[in-house]
Amino acid sequence: MSTSEGLDPLRSEAARLGLELDAEAVSRFARYLALIGEWRQRAGLTALREPAAIQQRLFGESLALLVALREAGILEGGEGAAVVDIGSGAGIPGLPMRIAEPALALTLVESHGRRCEFLETAIAELHLAGVSVRRMRAEEAGRDGELREGFELAVARALAPLPVLVEYALPLLRPGGLLAAPKGSRAREELRDAEAAIEALGGHALEPLPLSLPEGEAPQLVVLVQRAGELPERYPRRPGIPRKRPLS
Repeated sequence: MSTSEGLDPLRSEAARLGLELDAEAVSRFARYLALIGEWRQRAGLTALREPAAIQQRLFGESLALLVALREAGILEGGEGAAVVDIGSGAGIPGLPMRIAEPALALTLVESHGRRCEFLETAIAELHLAGVSVRRMRAEEAGRDGELREGFELAVARALAPLPVLVEYALPLLRPGGLLAAPKGSRAREELRDAEAAIEALGGHALEPLPLSLPEGEAPQLVVLVQRAGELPERYPRRPGIPRKRPLS
């Protein structure tokens, strides 16, 4: 595995968050960073080019989400929650969360073939047990017999507006499970826009959590939607329909 040189931005952000990364985690982050650099263009992983920006924005914000969920009592350190990362792309936020919290049982749902190849390569090279990749669209995952109602927590980063994301995520959650999605300045507006979708999918919106970001960064909130009631069989709708015709 690669050395941990050049990870000062990550170390600084982890320290700011009060998160301890052991030597194995740091080594994994170093190799993960190198893999993103190797695959970035051919798999369309991220527009970020600089290693420091990748550490701060992708790794750091993923760790901030983990810390927010821990502080809210949603995730407990050392407990093996079943987590699904929807539209995982470069593995964000799921893989950084899993590197920092080895107990998580993580499923990465991604429809893009090259990105799935990258994710499978990363899992193998980082020696991450209990992590799997499912190549399918979110709507297909929500109807898959192994995945539907199979998770305690769903996470997603910059995937879709909240009314669409709710239809993707809630069918994957067990009763009582939570969708946790970082959102920017329109977070509360998106929550209002998603009221019909949340109700239709048997959900309940909780008070958003603040996401701890470095000074000068645009503020974000972690939107929380809990699977509270019955999940109608008709959801999710066919691939493409939730985005084309969001519930309203």
